[in-house]
Amino acid sequence: MAAMTVRNIPDDIHKALKRRAKQHGRSAEAEVRSILQDALGQQPKVGLGTALLELGRKIREAGGEFEPLRDMTPARSVDFGSPEFDGPDADDPG
Repeated sequence: MAAMTVRNIPDDIHKALKRRAKQHGRSAEAEVRSILQDALGQQPKVGLGTALLELGRKIREAGGEFEPLRDMTPARSVDFGSPEFDGPDADDPG
């Protein structure tokens, strides 16, 4: 991604930007990115986690229930030196 430096921002604009960022719960830098995206009509890419969170929110708002299921099985450790471990491609003949 590109980086940009903006110089000579008037103090009142800078203060207003920081105030707006605080209202939206983000940094001033993130607020500037949001303003630029809105002004240029481009939407940021939405990650999977954000999309799932929004889907759950919409389901709850519609009166539905949304209870995410999590696998609580403890992770097993792997001993890569054991004879039981043949390597990641042990089943791949080729």
